[in-house]
Amino acid sequence: MAINDLVLAMTGASGAPYALRLLEVLLRAGRTVHFTISPAGAEVLLHEMDVRLNLARLQLRDLLGSRADGTALAQFQYHGHQDFGSGIASGSFLTGGMVICPASMGTVAAVAHGLSQNLIHRAADVHLKERRKLILVPRETPLSLVQLDNMRRCCEAGAVVLPAMPGFYHRVESIRDLVDFVVARICDQLGVEHSLMHRWGEG
Repeated sequence: MAINDLVLAMTGASGAPYALRLLEVLLRAGRTVHFTISPAGAEVLLHEMDVRLNLARLQLRDLLGSRADGTALAQFQYHGHQDFGSGIASGSFLTGGMVICPASMGTVAAVAHGLSQNLIHRAADVHLKERRKLILVPRETPLSLVQLDNMRRCCEAGAVVLPAMPGFYHRVESIRDLVDFVVARICDQLGVEHSLMHRWGEG
C-alpha cells in the first residue's frame, strides 16, 4: 500500500537550503508533508537564509514564499516540535517515511539511543519501531568517534544515514546544483520521482 504522507524535520545543523528545497520538491511531487522544526533549526534557518519563523503559527509561505501555491498549501501540515499529541507521534499514523534534514549530531544521538525528548525524536523512534524508512541527513565535519558510533547505531536500527555530501560528476554550475544533488538522493530513498539531476550513465 503506497502512503502519500511524509515527515520532514529540521534540526539545528547547518544545511537549511537542503531542507527547503526538499520541502518544495516533495510538495511539487504531490506528497503530503508533515513538517516540524526545532528552535535551533529555526535559528539556523534565520542565519543561513534570512527566513524568520514564528513557531507558534508557522505557515508554508513563511518557508517557501511565493513558491507556496494553493495546491502545496493544502498538502503542508505543521506540527510544533513539542506536540506529542500530533499524529506523527504514533505508530498508528501511517506515513511513507521520515527525513531529518539537516540532522544535528545531538538529534542523531537521541535517535541512536531511543530518546523522545521532543516530537522529532519521537517520530523518528516511531519510524524505526514500525520498520518504516527513516533518513538522517547529517552535515558535520570532522566527525568524532562518538558521532560515528551514533550513526552506526542508527544504521543498525534500520535508518539510512545520508550525509549532505554532494558529488560533482553532474557538471556543477551553481550552488543549486549541489543542493539538488543531495535532495535527489533523498528523493531516491523515498521513492519520489524527480528530474533534479542527470544520473551517472545517462547521456
